Amino acid sequence: MTFLIVGETPAARRVCATLEARCAIEHLGAPTDAELARVLAAPVTAAAILVREDVHALRYALAIAHLAPALRQVVTVFDRTMAGQLRSLLPQCTVFSPASIAAPGIAGPSLDPELLWVQAHDDQVRQIVSGANGTPDVRHAPPARPGRRRRIIRAFRWNHPHQHDTGTRLMFLGLFGLLTVLLIDWAWLVLAAHHDPTGAFLDAARVVATVGPGPTGTGGGYAIWSGLAMLATIGFTSIFTAGLIDRLFEPRLLSMVGSRSVPRRDHVIVVGMGQLGVRLCELLLNLGVPVIGLERSRSARWLPVARGLGIPVVIGDGTERSVLKRLRLDRCRSLAAVGSDDLDNLAVAVAATAVAPGTRVVLRAGEQEAIAETRSLLPLGVIRDVTELAAAFVITEFGGEAAAGVLTAADGTYARLRSGAVQRVTVAARDECPHPRPHPCPHHRRA
Repeated sequence: MTFLIVGETPAARRVCATLEARCAIEHLGAPTDAELARVLAAPVTAAAILVREDVHALRYALAIAHLAPALRQVVTVFDRTMAGQLRSLLPQCTVFSPASIAAPGIAGPSLDPELLWVQAHDDQVRQIVSGANGTPDVRHAPPARPGRRRRIIRAFRWNHPHQHDTGTRLMFLGLFGLLTVLLIDWAWLVLAAHHDPTGAFLDAARVVATVGPGPTGTGGGYAIWSGLAMLATIGFTSIFTAGLIDRLFEPRLLSMVGSRSVPRRDHVIVVGMGQLGVRLCELLLNLGVPVIGLERSRSARWLPVARGLGIPVVIGDGTERSVLKRLRLDRCRSLAAVGSDDLDNLAVAVAATAVAPGTRVVLRAGEQEAIAETRSLLPLGVIRDVTELAAAFVITEFGGEAAAGVLTAADGTYARLRSGAVQRVTVAARDECPHPRPHPCPHHRRA
């Protein structure tokens, strides 16, 4: 058998390293059409397209289908619309997303230490737990739907002011300042100057609007106060306007009231809203688990997708104590550090352990060899090698089995087949790929 692997991602190198000793491998990093034609001129059993960008995956899949129409392909595509169109155009393609494959294996330990894998399907939740002898045990359970009281609380849940984004906090600060000036001016006129409450409100509103001085005959102290109040309202108005503009024109990742507000207890904090973070949050919401996302950059690529799915997201650094306290780390169910950089995930785990030592932490690994291989990280949390899970899925598909998911158990990596069975998959180490590593390419951005 001869297998074609396209791509220089860590998952592609893991698949190549695993299958190199068993069969013939043609591993191409970024091939041209001529290189694909040269390889496909000889008999090829199957092809795997493991690249980072969906458009590159689509291009290679269509090119291979043109050169070898009947060749079975395994293609990584994140966008569901593009994945659906690719399946309809090329029925011989198995289209999957590494993020969707890895999310159930991270959601399991995020919910329960004994849970290895969990997936919501129609009106049933499929679970895989650690059996008595360490091997996975498949179970089915009805979905844990929130009760009526919890649904009502979630619908009317509101954000504490310190949990809002910067624009909303500025808007509330300016509004609070304006109302404070209005209340003090009205109280002065009513209580000290004995003015009519209705007329006093009009005079106070004139001071706040800076359209004229307050009433005469109230003494020199009130005149000084009115002047200072009108100057202060200019600043408060500017702050309120800045916050309002930011609220109107920036993407709304949080809502003041409702399901997109920050949960206060029994929630899962997902740090890193890339492909995996978005899919993990979506899965947890489908399971009825409150979730909050944390992303460092406001311009992150997948934030619009998270917003469209109704996932509440806070902009901040997961290594800062103040940010973790804002997200109520002490009351959460667990924290999942699933950013694209393993070292960042490690830093988040260390910070979370320092803020709330009893918090259960799940870390994504797979990019850095030192982070993924060392066992000294185990006290910091549960480690899930996303690269190994993606490679295990491709290897299972190459073996002729239809995989429904992959998971990590105490004694190795397993694939859950569509038939319901669970079988072990052996994946080689990432540094065993015989092909030389390419130079970093700026077009291959991390997910």
